[in-house]
Amino acid sequence: MSDAEVLRERYDLVADRIREIRGEQFEEEELGNYFTLCAEFLLLIEDTRLFLEEGGLEKASLEELESRNLRLYADILPEHYEESYANPAYAAARLGEAYGAELCFLYTELRSLIGFAYEGRLEELVIRMELFVEVYTAFAYGAEEGQLPSGEDIRRKLYWFVNDYTEDAALRRIRESLSPGGSFAVRLLMESDLSDVRFLYAYGEYVSESDLETARFLAELPEETIATMADTFTEGYRMGFEVMNKDLSKKKTVELYYHIGFERMIRRAVENFTKLGLKPVISRSAYSVLDNRGIGKSGFHGSNPNRQYDYDHKDDKALFLDRNYMNRKLEANRAAYEKCKKDAAVYAGPAVLETFGEADFRPVTKKEAYRLTEEQNRIWVEYRSRAGELQREYIPEEERSFTCIAFPVPEIGPVFRELFEETIRINTLDYMLYRRVQQNLIDVLDTADYCEIKGAGRNRTDLKVNLYKLKDPEKETIFENCVADVNIPVGEVFTSPVLEGTEGLLHVRRAFLAGLEYKELSITFRDGFVRDYTCENFPSEEENRRFIYENILARHETLPMGEFAIGTNTTAYVAARRLGVEARLPVLIGEKMGPHFAVGDTCYSHSEEVRIYNPDGREIVAKSNAVADLRDTKPLEAYFNCHTDITIPYDELGELTAVRRDGSRIVIIQDGRFVLPGCEELNKAFEEATFGK
Repeated sequence: MSDAEVLRERYDLVADRIREIRGEQFEEEELGNYFTLCAEFLLLIEDTRLFLEEGGLEKASLEELESRNLRLYADILPEHYEESYANPAYAAARLGEAYGAELCFLYTELRSLIGFAYEGRLEELVIRMELFVEVYTAFAYGAEEGQLPSGEDIRRKLYWFVNDYTEDAALRRIRESLSPGGSFAVRLLMESDLSDVRFLYAYGEYVSESDLETARFLAELPEETIATMADTFTEGYRMGFEVMNKDLSKKKTVELYYHIGFERMIRRAVENFTKLGLKPVISRSAYSVLDNRGIGKSGFHGSNPNRQYDYDHKDDKALFLDRNYMNRKLEANRAAYEKCKKDAAVYAGPAVLETFGEADFRPVTKKEAYRLTEEQNRIWVEYRSRAGELQREYIPEEERSFTCIAFPVPEIGPVFRELFEETIRINTLDYMLYRRVQQNLIDVLDTADYCEIKGAGRNRTDLKVNLYKLKDPEKETIFENCVADVNIPVGEVFTSPVLEGTEGLLHVRRAFLAGLEYKELSITFRDGFVRDYTCENFPSEEENRRFIYENILARHETLPMGEFAIGTNTTAYVAARRLGVEARLPVLIGEKMGPHFAVGDTCYSHSEEVRIYNPDGREIVAKSNAVADLRDTKPLEAYFNCHTDITIPYDELGELTAVRRDGSRIVIIQDGRFVLPGCEELNKAFEEATFGK
């Protein structure tokens, strides 16, 4: 028998067994309910597979496709989640502490089969369905013998499932992100009738009303508008290579991340990239624990059916994460990169379309959810560092680039259409004007010893940021004059601050970072490192600190201030204030709307040796810091593999001042307005603003 025939036989056998399980009686009623629900879900996956195999997507009405999509995701939607076995709290309450977490983990992993079914990946279905039958059999046999398996017995089965398939998962995932051959999403993107929103259901992602409205809205836009959106995106990507003196001609592939509904723009972007000699690579955002699923989305993805569900399961790896697994995972990644090294050598980097405007999310921390131990936190930080080094071995940072652009989604409310038009305008502002004004800023900042930043009103920020000292001011500069290339829209100057002497309090009253809201976020720096932190999200200080530790510090005990920047896009700020959406903008736009400070690596991480110049011809020399300087002697200690920007909005900013070595002071921003000569044009947006009038 061929491998395909063997796989098909395995599938038929396990599917038949699952049909039997659905009708079997179980002495323990709640366990019986759990296994019946899982079996019914797996049979729904089988029904979906047959529907797809028989060409159902082409034949079905929009109403049928909507109904099928809803059935696949209904159990984790907010209105049903409180009584779902995917909810750790419910699973523990119904199944008991002995099994609740493990069986919740199993059901969550089974839910990753939705995407695999739509992509026709039969082996991924087989191995997870066989795992389910193995766990069920352990309980059924135990019930017959009068001794149910222990929680440790079930954890062991799940642990070995993860270990057994680590190599296969690593190869699949890395190949998906590097190889342009036969991409499921590329075919959908380039061959679908985008005027018929039924194509959205071909992904297997959750399709919300917002996704449908997005696709319909883009279908109505004039071709020249779509071209403007796509051209801005792809030109920013090309400019990123040019500005950083990297050779794009050596590259052959570009990886695309996007939210479904934006296909009309992305298709035009693919056509643009093709003219640059780049083929698209598009993979699905991770849903399996084998693929390191988490809160963030990459690749292509639909609307999130329930962000609390993702938050509850962000640490599911705690079930199996140990040093043996870490080493096995790293070995699997290396083997996968070796098999894909030709594709890795011509990989240009990601082009990311982000969205914003989703409803506010305030996570609930559940004691029943998996949490990493202190030792597991250390292992995970080490794994990310070593995995990053391994990736850069095959895809050198100094040879790749990226770009990001963001657009709103209809979920933001009645202002959607006007905000969308404003976003296009903001993304296409006159970068030459900003380049000139920002050079005036840089000319002053280059003379400074340090900068002082103070908050206004209830903002308690009081920071001193130490700056690099130029050796040859005629040829060197501290700040990069950033226009619309890798980070669209235009509007910031940034540097890597000197850590020693950088100190004080950074306070933001409300911030949205990576989809999470922070209230009254406070971070204290000493000699450039985070020394204390808190927020007011949760009732207890312990919960608040853990929230920041896990999501901003990325589980590091501390992080350095890797970037100090001054955002200059007052047009974006005024538009956001006028439309009442400033709190819901993504970091990509928000960071241009005031001074911002990044914790983690510098903006030049792993590319410190690449020589880059501002438009005035001066070389940017402030690219490293005391931590990144360890890159040659202690590479695993030189980088943190994270970079989180935190912005003080103009209305919370009292003063930003450049202080020279002789003690003289030059005020750049005062009471939220630019007062430095040569920057008057940045205040025009405020003068023309209609809010507050």
